[in-house]
Amino acid sequence: MPKIRVSHILVEKQSQALKLLDELKSGADFSQLAKKHSQCPSSKKGGDLGQFGRGQMVREFEQAAFSLKIGETSNLVKTKFGYHIIKRTG
Repeated sequence: MPKIRVSHILVEKQSQALKLLDELKSGADFSQLAKKHSQCPSSKKGGDLGQFGRGQMVREFEQAAFSLKIGETSNLVKTKFGYHIIKRTG
């Protein structure tokens, strides 16, 4: 079963997530934004969640993560935890 590696930024409010997405599109550094804004413990590592396979994350997150190509960043992904911006890193 293939595994992928992703980083993410997790915030509570859609408005904040949209603002961060705009910053990323303007060239902001993903890991720096994750360290500063993400509410996930992974923020300490720039949002890095490490490797995982299918069935290990909530469905919406997993579908978005596996649909990305390496280096791509998702649009907003809403889950029960909040709003995610996901970047596939490997």
